[in-house]
Amino acid sequence: MTEQTENIAVLMQDIGEKAKQAARVLSTATTEAKDTALIKGAESLRRRQNEILSENAKDMELGEEKGLSGPMLDRLALNEDRIEAMAKGLEDIAALADPVGTVTEEWDRPNGLIIQRRRVPLGVIGIIYESRPNVTADAGSLCLKSGNAAILRGGSESFHSSAAIMESLSEGLAAAGLPENAIQRVPTRDRAAVGEMLTMTETIDVIVPRGGKSLIERITAESKVPLFKHLEGICHVYVDAEALPDMARDVVVNAKMRRTSICGAAETLLIDRAAAPGVLQRILDGLVEAGCEIRGDEEVRSVDSRVTAASEADWGTEFLDAVIAVRTVGGVDDAIDHIARYGSNHTDAIVTDNAETAERFLDRVDSAIVMVNASTQFADGGEFGMGAEIGISTGKLHARGPVGVEQLTSSKYVVRGSGQCRP
Repeated sequence: MTEQTENIAVLMQDIGEKAKQAARVLSTATTEAKDTALIKGAESLRRRQNEILSENAKDMELGEEKGLSGPMLDRLALNEDRIEAMAKGLEDIAALADPVGTVTEEWDRPNGLIIQRRRVPLGVIGIIYESRPNVTADAGSLCLKSGNAAILRGGSESFHSSAAIMESLSEGLAAAGLPENAIQRVPTRDRAAVGEMLTMTETIDVIVPRGGKSLIERITAESKVPLFKHLEGICHVYVDAEALPDMARDVVVNAKMRRTSICGAAETLLIDRAAAPGVLQRILDGLVEAGCEIRGDEEVRSVDSRVTAASEADWGTEFLDAVIAVRTVGGVDDAIDHIARYGSNHTDAIVTDNAETAERFLDRVDSAIVMVNASTQFADGGEFGMGAEIGISTGKLHARGPVGVEQLTSSKYVVRGSGQCRP
């Protein structure tokens, strides 16, 4: 082990121990204190806007020098609207009901025991993420509201931006009299810090990875700490034979092009060949007008010469760019089969005016989020009324879909007796 690696190990051990101590305090912190920290943090973000933008400019310059792609730079970029969205997100989380201590179920036993199931914090949550600096605010605030301490390890690309945002969160904690170590940011770009986090079973209770496929694969393979996995967003929109044409065009174009770099962006359009003659050209025109490259199967290419040939790999690719793969299918069951084969269990949508077909799609598509007649870009905790999200969990244990304050809690059983002894 090199001296540098030893130093990283010591650093991470110290961060973990401080987080564990802070988590004990947070587990019984009042709702008022947590909400005050969030509101003051939001005020600080607005007050320090220029400083945050200046630090973000450093990250953008370095990102351009490193040759980051357009979508990656878009994820990294901050502006006045995005800083305001972060601040508003903190306030929205403050306005949510506090899940900690909520009694989710209560019952009496014949022997007189009274049993309750209550929500409790998970403890210490490690978040490992790439590029998007707003995750610093979202993840830190969600952990705080749910009574958890947070260890944030942002990507090297957003190093300066995340540090500036972290200062606002720290100001909020100080104003509320909460432990300064309730939210900590790993202050190094060294990737060895990630490796350390993955082994910190004594101080970290769960890790939430947010990033590209290679990051998720590495964390999944190496982590000894339980994970909330946020995998690729290979999202589909299926346009049924009974879809309303204008709705189909609007939903598809929005799902793909509103913001191409987010995990809820549609990557594949499936269209019932019975609907294609009246709807496909309209959708293709809308996509091309919005600046989208289209890769299609032979039937789609026969409709529009601007469509290039799709490869087998395209059906399973998260483009995160203005590119979409388009395939004709033989009805809803064919679409469901395609999604099962190529999808990532993230978000999939159907556009149809047939309620029975819609229900068949909802029942049989095994994804964290399934939608009817709505853009996949709504796959977001904030849009679900959850204030914000720490990620979209595509796993099936504990939490699935947007992970908000409620999903960052577990439960414990409280049993009240009057001297009962088990025979």
